[in-house]
Amino acid sequence: MESIRSLVADKPVVIFSKSTCCMSHSIQTLISGFGAKMTVYELDQLSNGQEMEKALKQMGCNPSVPAVFIGEQLIGGANQVMTLQVKNQLAALLTRAGAIWV
Repeated sequence: MESIRSLVADKPVVIFSKSTCCMSHSIQTLISGFGAKMTVYELDQLSNGQEMEKALKQMGCNPSVPAVFIGEQLIGGANQVMTLQVKNQLAALLTRAGAIWV
């Protein structure tokens, strides 16, 4: 879990993804549509990706990807991010995290 925390430190948006996951791609597209600055880690392309996936599951991400952190806080997966969007709260959260500027 410490490796996850170190990867999200000081970054406005971090998405843990798999290059073959359509939901991961959809969430990345949604967030980038705001013009948000984000960092994406493709777990299937990292040597320690399986370890990171286990750590994400231990943190409560089920399924493990996409796992979205905004302002160093775990938001959750696709359902949680889409819920924020439907409630018109995602843009404000991205703004507070410094990922977008209005």
